[in-house]
Amino acid sequence: MTETAGTPAGTIIGVDIGTSVTKAVAFDRDGRSLHTAARRSTLLRGPGGVVEQDLEEVLAGVAEVVAQAAAALPGPPAALALTGQGDGLWLRDAEGRAVRRMISWMDGRAAPLVDRWRRDGTVGEIFRTTGSGTFPGCHGPLLAWLAEHEPGTLERAAVAGYCVDAIAQRLTGAVSVDASDATLPFLDPVTRRYSPAALAACGVEQLAHLLPEPAAPHAVLELDKHGAALLGLPEGLPVTSGPYDLPACALGSGVREPGDGLLTVGTTLACQVLTDHAGREGAEWDGEPAGMWLCTPRTDRWLRALPAMVGTAGIDWALGVVGASTDELETLLERSPAGARGVTALPFLSEAGERAPFVSPSARASFEGMSLAHDRADLVRAMCEAVGYAARHCLETAGLSRTPAACGGGTRSAGWMRTFAGILGRPVRVPLEAEVGARGAAVVARAALGDPVDEERWHTEYRLVEPDEEERALYEQGYADYRARVEAARTRWEG
Repeated sequence: MTETAGTPAGTIIGVDIGTSVTKAVAFDRDGRSLHTAARRSTLLRGPGGVVEQDLEEVLAGVAEVVAQAAAALPGPPAALALTGQGDGLWLRDAEGRAVRRMISWMDGRAAPLVDRWRRDGTVGEIFRTTGSGTFPGCHGPLLAWLAEHEPGTLERAAVAGYCVDAIAQRLTGAVSVDASDATLPFLDPVTRRYSPAALAACGVEQLAHLLPEPAAPHAVLELDKHGAALLGLPEGLPVTSGPYDLPACALGSGVREPGDGLLTVGTTLACQVLTDHAGREGAEWDGEPAGMWLCTPRTDRWLRALPAMVGTAGIDWALGVVGASTDELETLLERSPAGARGVTALPFLSEAGERAPFVSPSARASFEGMSLAHDRADLVRAMCEAVGYAARHCLETAGLSRTPAACGGGTRSAGWMRTFAGILGRPVRVPLEAEVGARGAAVVARAALGDPVDEERWHTEYRLVEPDEEERALYEQGYADYRARVEAARTRWEG
């Protein structure tokens, strides 16, 4: 690797383009975080479950945080490593300009379509073909929705991609997509090629030309003159694009062996387990049509991913309802014992319903067991426990067999992490480095540039959260009750 005079050897800037925040972190060759910059993004909401983003604003956010991280270095970095939010639909023309606002993975406009597909067997057919579930905010339903409601938009588009490759195209001029991003719902994770049967099932086979072929593992792009001018970095600087944030967080959290898992406690509750098979040889592709088998930089490893729609947004909502701030979460959890004094909840607050470990666009939240004897602490704890039960449901379905790691903003709450450990009945390993997505992207970039990291050195610092043995029986019963309530509710939601 070429070193830049005055810059720490092999310094890479990892960029994580999240749904609400874009972050850039400069890592030296030993994995030390040198400088961090962050900027919030705007979600543009509208009626009917519309959630969109402006590509130019997102690109400006990337430019701002990269410039800030780079300015703190004595010279240019050795490379730029991109990761970020997945799914949604980021439609561009041949030059990478938006042909409409970017549709977020949180978007719910296609929920009625997915519900119809669930009823007529389309969702199951896609799952049996690719091992991927289908939810309103992924390519299949969104392309089908646009074909019906905005055909002119699709006629103007040259690329139907995702957040990370949209930014990469504007920085490098290259049209490319990582296989992890391309997974849902059209990609066969074994062959890493799009399935004509999945495209046909969604009724969008005529739009296959909009889908870039997945790049080979460890592909390297370069900043073009426009990207270089935007970022203030040298033209020709190596750029890696992907994997997207779910596998990047797994890599950055030290998930290395089959059976290792990652619980991302963020806007979504993203649960993943590393495996050495893609499910096709077993019964998994005939089961509940949810989640996906994500490709990783290794062609013999996959991540069984079940990213639920529940997460910190539900806790923020519960805190808001009771008139509390995020800073009060620990106090409220301390005031209400495990089990929330009999208050229970279902955590499905997203307008798009739920997508893992089951797909139900009509899924909705509820509370039970409340009386005048309960207070706001019980309501908040009940929601925290409901999200914990959803995490166990996902991780069990994904095949967790070893100690899971955890990352995301929710891990800052010690009380909530103890709740997760208690519900899972396992210790939970929380990396001390918060920006594991950017870290994972940097790990991939180093390997792509022929200078792989010492993974033990990059992933040694963490805190271990142990379950409380005295709460084990209570949470076992609580989990069984949660599963029963979910099954009963699904009969109402799904008719």
